Amino acid sequence: MNILDSVAALRAQITTWRQAGERIAFVPTMGNLHNGHFKLVDIARHHADRVICSIFVNPMQFGKNEDLDKYPRTLNADIAGLTAHQADALFIPTPEIMYPRGLDVQSYVEVPLLGDLHCGASRAGHFRGVSTVVSKLFNLVQPDVACFGQKDYQQLAIIRQMVTDLSFPIEIIGVPTERAADGLALSSRNGYLTAEQRQQAPTLYQILLKTKAAIAAGQHDYRALERQAKADLSAAGFQPDYFNISHQQTLTLAKTANEPKVILAAAALGNTRLIDNLEV
Repeated sequence: MNILDSVAALRAQITTWRQAGERIAFVPTMGNLHNGHFKLVDIARHHADRVICSIFVNPMQFGKNEDLDKYPRTLNADIAGLTAHQADALFIPTPEIMYPRGLDVQSYVEVPLLGDLHCGASRAGHFRGVSTVVSKLFNLVQPDVACFGQKDYQQLAIIRQMVTDLSFPIEIIGVPTERAADGLALSSRNGYLTAEQRQQAPTLYQILLKTKAAIAAGQHDYRALERQAKADLSAAGFQPDYFNISHQQTLTLAKTANEPKVILAAAALGNTRLIDNLEV
């Protein structure tokens, strides 16, 4: 696997592949990779001749009181894992490469409406940071296809909309959430959980399943279901942020029985913020 730490090296590698007529798949990450990330690499391999990944802990998507400084960085293990999963190249930019003039004067990309809901309502500026860094990485890598996990359902929707709005010639593939045996969605932030919290954490998924089953059984008072789910989370020791039954495309709150729905949830367990979702 080629490790690329400059824009010049990245562009030289991309040019070599393009001249050979090869199709390129891209998997952007923030590192501290787990089996969910490696599943993205494996899926990407099925859609292209070459797979390139990136690792960049993007400061633009972290708020002032969030975990930028303590976000886990495990580069050596990440390189070993990506090599084992046959990634062809890894781009590891620094903040100085991505934002040479600094964050305060960096141009940005913002997706309205979708970016204002759910996580966007409680993490101001988060999705601006996501869409900006992904659009910049897309311009640098110029892939044919890019893979993103459905665990970050709102992020995936925002990236799809951004690609449409800005006419990126990139196919976006959403990959189903990878879970532990007890149902907990894999996340780099799961490592923050204490042993006791790790035992509690799957309750979030269980409440999602309970709510999905209630909808399937014919309960259509979605706001009441949301209130019950938040009460259940609180009783289980979580601090709910949101629990919303929403339209799969617009992500606005679902109102009718026949619209395609997704249940989106975020809750804190101690100091760890967990997110998850289930399509209905």
